[in-house]
Amino acid sequence: MSLTQLGRPAEIPENPDEAVLETVPNPHPEIEYLVRFAVPEFTSLCPITGQPDFAHLVIDYVPDELLVESKSLKLFLASYRNHGAFHEACTIEIAERIIAATECHWLRIGGYWYPRGGIPIDVFWQSDVPPAGLWLPEQGVASYRGRG
Repeated sequence: MSLTQLGRPAEIPENPDEAVLETVPNPHPEIEYLVRFAVPEFTSLCPITGQPDFAHLVIDYVPDELLVESKSLKLFLASYRNHGAFHEACTIEIAERIIAATECHWLRIGGYWYPRGGIPIDVFWQSDVPPAGLWLPEQGVASYRGRG
């Protein structure tokens, strides 16, 4: 295990392509269990206007041999702050990077985006059918209701 970011100062990468998602060994690879990352303050930029976009991401995955190291995930997600991409692209790219880094059994992501142009856009994706018998809690993020 060669971690380059945990336990030392690390800069936020300029863009997601430069970000390194690091992994650590799963202490229980023989058990199918769910790991959840809740990211209530995710930001990226609109690729057309350059205006900031905000989302609450919920990432659930069932690890195999590797876990995502959380500081590297934080830095990877922060690299989107100056990255222009549509909601759908950001959400799916994040899921694909986690799958590539961990080779996990299963992953789902919910991207609960705040309104752009008066319309909230939520993006949901999962890699496959969840493993049988897996406890899969609701993501717990309400649909956008404005001030109502």
